[in-house]
Amino acid sequence: MEDAPSDNQPLRILIADDSDSDRLILKTLLRRLGHKVLDAANGAEAVELFRQASPQIVLLDALMPRMDGMEAARQIKTLAGERLVPLIFLTSLSDADALARCLEAGGDDFLTKPYNRVIIEAKINAFNRMRLMHETLSHQRDLIHEQNRKLTEEQEIAKRVFENVAHTGCLDAASIRHHASPMSIFNGDILFACPRPDGGIQLLIGDFTGHGLPAAIGAMPVAEIFYGMTSKGFSASDVLREINQKLKRILPSGMFCCAALIQADFALNQIQVWNGGLPDGWVIRTAAEPVQLPSAHLPLGVLDATRFNAAMTILKTCPGDTLLFMTDGVMETRNAGGDMFGDNGVAAALRGIKDGETPFDAVMGRLHEFSGGLLEQDDLTLVTLEMADGAALEGLSDRLQLSALEGPAEWRCTYQIRDRTLGQFSPLPLLLHICMEVPGLRRRSGEIYILLSELYTNALEHGILGLPSEWKSTAEGFGRYYEEREKRLNEIEEHFIKFSLTHSMTDYGGRLVVVCEDSGRGFDFHKHGQPPEAGRGYAGRGLMLLHRLAGPLTFRERGNHVEIVYDWHFSEAGKSENPAVTKSGVSHE
Repeated sequence: MEDAPSDNQPLRILIADDSDSDRLILKTLLRRLGHKVLDAANGAEAVELFRQASPQIVLLDALMPRMDGMEAARQIKTLAGERLVPLIFLTSLSDADALARCLEAGGDDFLTKPYNRVIIEAKINAFNRMRLMHETLSHQRDLIHEQNRKLTEEQEIAKRVFENVAHTGCLDAASIRHHASPMSIFNGDILFACPRPDGGIQLLIGDFTGHGLPAAIGAMPVAEIFYGMTSKGFSASDVLREINQKLKRILPSGMFCCAALIQADFALNQIQVWNGGLPDGWVIRTAAEPVQLPSAHLPLGVLDATRFNAAMTILKTCPGDTLLFMTDGVMETRNAGGDMFGDNGVAAALRGIKDGETPFDAVMGRLHEFSGGLLEQDDLTLVTLEMADGAALEGLSDRLQLSALEGPAEWRCTYQIRDRTLGQFSPLPLLLHICMEVPGLRRRSGEIYILLSELYTNALEHGILGLPSEWKSTAEGFGRYYEEREKRLNEIEEHFIKFSLTHSMTDYGGRLVVVCEDSGRGFDFHKHGQPPEAGRGYAGRGLMLLHRLAGPLTFRERGNHVEIVYDWHFSEAGKSENPAVTKSGVSHE
């Protein structure tokens, strides 16, 4: 980049006049003023000299042979391009039309003959100041242009990195509809969706304070925590606690993230919701009135870990029910009269859903109509999640990122948690991580997680807490079940759950043997000699899943010692089909 221009240097001035005497007088006068002078006898010579020497000011006679001053002025201005080269006509003309033609040809001023030294010096200095100012502005413009180019290039690189980290996950799943209209490349709204190893989905929608890059910076650690923990099987509450602690530590005072985290379990037909500072969410039911999900917590990044509440609201759903959440950009969208869409706009859109219309289309249609199609007034995000059956979501867990590291093949691990830890900590992510160290099991993360989860849930909820599955068959019983679960978890004393995992290689692949023991009262396992039907207490839905996923189940003692065998084949270790398993059955010892 060139340095800014200076006014302390002599000027290169071009004189073009067919009068030798006039040209000599003017040339001498300008040299005495300290300038360098080039001279030409006609317009053609003047254009050629300008092309060769690039003078800074041109004094041009209007009437010359070969090429008059007006044509020479036009060509010189063309050659100068964006440079400001003051062009002063030397003339004895007094006719207004003739003088006007000189200005139209590109002239900037006139010097009348005979010449006045004082006037010449004043005009040269004035036009030089103008020329320097133009060069300074051009120089600054070029600097700004270059800085903007570099900034745009850096933003594009940052955007690619940002999108790779804060990616959309499984937002393209058939059960999810979403709209995002950011005000800039980076914005304060976030929307992430990640499959859980058990086949469910966790979805995070949020709105950081502010706009642009500063607001988007917080999305990077949030995305890393959300995707990393969700894919490992951590619960929504654990994910929330970790995100809140991270944001509290890194965000400046006054900056936070209004957010909602949803954990959807399609096999159980239930959702868990946490809303901290976002507008009301909605559950639009297929056979009942919509349910509002208001904010019950402060935003993420406001409270420290000791005061943060990650308790989730648990709702029973039916296939076809739809969950809807939005950022405040939806509520604050204005129409031509300045009115906001607000809660009333959302409620009216949901009340007016037509046959065959989805809640997403209803709200977006009403929003477009209200705003006149102008939805770029603020960062705006809207998302819906339809509760679907498990079959509609098969394959989502295949998107979980796998480790590139080789792991052990022959190993045994025992892990036990006791007493109050049972109500405060889930061992499932840790146990899944141990199993995923085996390369042949990594593509089976979903099935392994379900296997471990069902064993653990049955041991905790039915074996130790003594909760009957039958309660969850009605809406009232569903609420009672989870209220009683929380109460009994806080009263656990002198109880344990122990997992023993053994993996070994076989001729066809490998075998994982899982033993789950608990200190509960057990159950009458002799009644379960055949794969059971859903809803039969301890060994209801969970036992059905275990039969479907793996080999024989062996019950010992009072039924609180369960062993299950999971076989996998080399030929199927990288595929998504069910593994080859031994014939299902139940043995009693």
